[in-house]
Amino acid sequence: MRAIVLLCLLHAAFAMQNPWNGPESTTVQPRSSINSDCLQDQASCGCCLMQKQIKRTENYFHLALEKMNEELTTSKMALNNMRASRSAFSVGLTDSTIFRCYGPLSEDHAIAYKHVFLNLGDNYNTETGIFTVTRSGVYSFAFTIFASLPFGINAATCASLMVNGEPVAKLFENKGQDSEDSSSVVLAIRLNAGDNVTVNLLKGCVVCDSSSHYNTFTGFLLYATD
Repeated sequence: MRAIVLLCLLHAAFAMQNPWNGPESTTVQPRSSINSDCLQDQASCGCCLMQKQIKRTENYFHLALEKMNEELTTSKMALNNMRASRSAFSVGLTDSTIFRCYGPLSEDHAIAYKHVFLNLGDNYNTETGIFTVTRSGVYSFAFTIFASLPFGINAATCASLMVNGEPVAKLFENKGQDSEDSSSVVLAIRLNAGDNVTVNLLKGCVVCDSSSHYNTFTGFLLYATD
């Protein structure tokens, strides 16, 4: 490369000593004549070849940079789409150190789980107990109910997973050999944006809990379908 640059400088110096006085003829030289001139003036040919190679390199890097920018834009869009679709929550009935029971009620009612382990996307409402679906897809849900009642109290622990007010899965556990009753369910279900999901405490049933978190409700998006 240094040799070629030196040749270019020598050629420029030679041109200054022998300035160009304009074209002597408008006749196009044949290819054989051009090749012959190139052989006689190798410095000029070397500069020309170097300029062509530099131009090719510039074009290559320009195309490569455009391709990298396209890939970066695509990756950013995919990342933003992934972040927008994140939806997951996990909640417990209470965080109280005092063991308490809720119910029985005279009618079915949504359980408002107050202790939040995770609420990614802020789609679970601790005041209403409603999880609102913001993106259509397949979701996984799990909930566990628990009650511990003294003997002589005639009550069971039971609840139902509801979607838009319709039961999807029910849990029912009546007192057996001891005073503690519990039940759990895990399922996957396809939902649409705007659907509401709750766990309802059923009429006449009881749940009991403390900071031990015996009653939990969890859900998350497995994959989007929109």
